[in-house]
Amino acid sequence: MLKVFFAILVFVAGVQGRENPFFPVASSQDVPFTSNQIQQLPMLKRATVTLPSTARVLESVTVEYKNLDGSIAQKKVSINNAIDWHLPLFISQNYNISQRKEKTNTPKREQQSSYKKIAVLKFISFYANDRNLKILTKDKLLRNFLLVKPHRIVCDFQRDTDLGSFVKSAGKDSLFTKIRVGTHKGYYRVVIELDGYYTYKIDKVQNGYMIRLL
Repeated sequence: MLKVFFAILVFVAGVQGRENPFFPVASSQDVPFTSNQIQQLPMLKRATVTLPSTARVLESVTVEYKNLDGSIAQKKVSINNAIDWHLPLFISQNYNISQRKEKTNTPKREQQSSYKKIAVLKFISFYANDRNLKILTKDKLLRNFLLVKPHRIVCDFQRDTDLGSFVKSAGKDSLFTKIRVGTHKGYYRVVIELDGYYTYKIDKVQNGYMIRLL
């Protein structure tokens, strides 16, 4: 009985050794842990800030933001310019709202044609449109996961092929910056490099798969 009690104490001490023993220990290849519930918020159009009549000089602007892993951080930008307190300050992102509205009202056939071809191989091809990557293939997706440094999505497809290696850059305007394909025994691996940090969702669609960056 004493031995059993001692074994329980050792187990409890080991569990308390780190915050959560049921998650793997972080490494350089791990992605920051995020919640499975992704909150969909509207894109920033414009926010207005009105200063009191005593304001004369804008010294700096501090922006507080939430990271991909849910942590809160701040970035301070020095300004040091004279201002007119009668006029409001605006915070906005530089994108063409009218183009987005036009894209939303475009018929499905025209929206599909707006996909940009990134790479085409005999048995698989890749087309990008904003945050979406369409993968056209008849091959079965075996597994997919996310790696960092650089941030990239890895997908393994079932096929015996002697393709060797293939690399294609998508250009600066694409969120999917590079496609790399390498062959292994019984499958080939597709590595999709991204321009920054994202989570993603992959769905089976007609004639292939769709990757959506979140």
